[in-house]
Amino acid sequence: MRHEYYLRGVCPTKVEFDLNGDIVTNIVFTGGCNGNLKAISKLVDGWTADEIISKLAGNTCGFKQTSCADQLSLALADAKSKTL
Repeated sequence: MRHEYYLRGVCPTKVEFDLNGDIVTNIVFTGGCNGNLKAISKLVDGWTADEIISKLAGNTCGFKQTSCADQLSLALADAKSKTL
């Protein structure tokens, strides 16, 4: 199932991904640091949502309280809560 999440406090505005069971694929960020976000998307493609959340949750960017990776973990947690 395709999910769309609007990000807060980071450069990209949105992330979309497929969540099939607990497996995350096809992650696409809109905006932000294109190369870095494509790399994150490729690295975690095929991981479970829980694996991604455990690795990326709480990651910060500079002086910000969050990051693109942290926002992805929040998006995944939100999607999981809606599919239960």
